[in-house]
Amino acid sequence: MAHSIERVEVDGLAGIALESTDAAVRAIVHPELAMLTSSLTHRGDELLGQRKGVHAYAERGSTMGVPLLHPWANRLSGAEYSVQGREVALDLSSDRLHLDGNGLPIHGLLLAGAGWVTGETIADEGGARVSAGLDFGAHPDLLAAFPFPHRITLTTTLSGPLLETAVEIEATGDTAVPLAFGFHPYLAPPGASRADWELETPVLRRADLDERGIPTGADHPVSPVRGPLGSAAFDDLYTDLADPPIFSVSAGGRRIAVEFKEGYHVAQIYAPADDAVVAFEPMSAPTNTLVSGWELRSVPPGGRAHARFAIRVEG
Repeated sequence: MAHSIERVEVDGLAGIALESTDAAVRAIVHPELAMLTSSLTHRGDELLGQRKGVHAYAERGSTMGVPLLHPWANRLSGAEYSVQGREVALDLSSDRLHLDGNGLPIHGLLLAGAGWVTGETIADEGGARVSAGLDFGAHPDLLAAFPFPHRITLTTTLSGPLLETAVEIEATGDTAVPLAFGFHPYLAPPGASRADWELETPVLRRADLDERGIPTGADHPVSPVRGPLGSAAFDDLYTDLADPPIFSVSAGGRRIAVEFKEGYHVAQIYAPADDAVVAFEPMSAPTNTLVSGWELRSVPPGGRAHARFAIRVEG
């Protein structure tokens, strides 16, 4: 039997549902909304944090499900940064920016509805797959905030219990493109209270952060997080991960694992005390790297960079 694909609507917004051959796992992806994965269900149970919903994400960048964070993950320390001799001053009043409680630009640019073009949509015995791309060079408002022409293509594939998201960055201009993107998978496993969720993480070093959540430049060794979440809260950046870098949360007889497969070297763990979600965030560079330059990598003109992570459902 083949996997299946179905065009659907979520709150009136177009999406594509990917379903496993046994119908146990189903994901909904929105190509025009920056390839947002708004839903991932296992045997009918929703596994992703719905938070304020798809409309809030589309209209104002309120994150939910599994959103792309591009061209920077997490936050910047201010409205200005300089990379490769290019000075950038962000317009904090722009509709393309989302600001945190301290007024800092967070989670990159709001790319939903920015002109994504849907590519291949395929379902067969090997999996169900959908892709979409965005050409930054064709959008002056995007280049004003990130003046590095490139094309980003996202491909999401459901293969049995594994939902993989692949990213390709192609540098289309005459300058290298900094790589600081990431994702924010909000996991909300049903079947147990937040306090009873069991975490397993491969973290080895944690960055020191200031009161705004910005790295100070120092980090230190830590032991991997293992055991019940309890009343603990996390919003922490980890700069070294054990191999293989697999994070998981288990509850109600089900395990949800986030596997960093390629291109992600650091991670943020986010588990706020006032919201029953936990996120293991794959990041291609540390928070604020466009400002600090810390571990900043780039793809040369004409080159391509690739990254992949997956969510695996077991139980």
